[in-house]
Amino acid sequence: MFIRHESFQSFTRLYPVVTIIIGIHIVLFLWMNLLPGLGGNLIYMYGIGSNAHVYLGEYWRLLTPVFMHVDPMHMLFNSFSLFLFGPALEQMLGRTRFITAYLLTGILANVGTLVMGGIGFAFHLGASGAIFGLFGIYLYMVLYRKDLIDAGNQQVVMTILIIGLIMTFVSPRNINIWAHIFGLIAGAAIGPAILYNARQFSMFAAPRRRPLDDGEFGFDPQRWQKKARNKKRLRVIVITALAVLVAIGLASQFL
Repeated sequence: MFIRHESFQSFTRLYPVVTIIIGIHIVLFLWMNLLPGLGGNLIYMYGIGSNAHVYLGEYWRLLTPVFMHVDPMHMLFNSFSLFLFGPALEQMLGRTRFITAYLLTGILANVGTLVMGGIGFAFHLGASGAIFGLFGIYLYMVLYRKDLIDAGNQQVVMTILIIGLIMTFVSPRNINIWAHIFGLIAGAAIGPAILYNARQFSMFAAPRRRPLDDGEFGFDPQRWQKKARNKKRLRVIVITALAVLVAIGLASQFL
């Protein structure tokens, strides 16, 4: 589920929602950091999460922080996490339900921040609440919908989730702990509804819906042999992914 075989062109066609969200992360980050005088400062001022402003009626601030980052490592960490763990859910749920789940968990994470943090809570931004929302959906799968996720991928999800939670509480820099917690809870809570009639992820399912081009997969009589080889490579790839996630996460705390 978390091994990416697609070319860049194939990835953007197969997982357009994930692609667009990552694109928004990059565009807003560059705009706010490189073009502050050309609207970047306004995006930051009117988009950043602020409980005080939400209490004053600026309810859009429950959504806009989900797409905003000012720290490069924070942006890379969240975008890379979405790149790894978003595609499988986008295929399993379909585009509409996936974007609904992503936005809803991100908003609920910020609502949790609003309720628990109070009016004096510091400014906050980042997609972490929505990312943890995706993990909440995976957690529900691991606990109650094992038909949708095999044992190997269950281990991947639980390992990275545990690492993410540990980093949430031991980080030496300020992190919106409430967003992480409530994003995770929100994802698990909507699991029963959002996974209704969901189909198990298949690396062959999505490409068969459209004409093939270079880098895409169609019907392949060797697919079972390839699947076996992929399982052998899974451990190395997962360890590498974990190392990258941990390295980016640690770097974001000290750079």
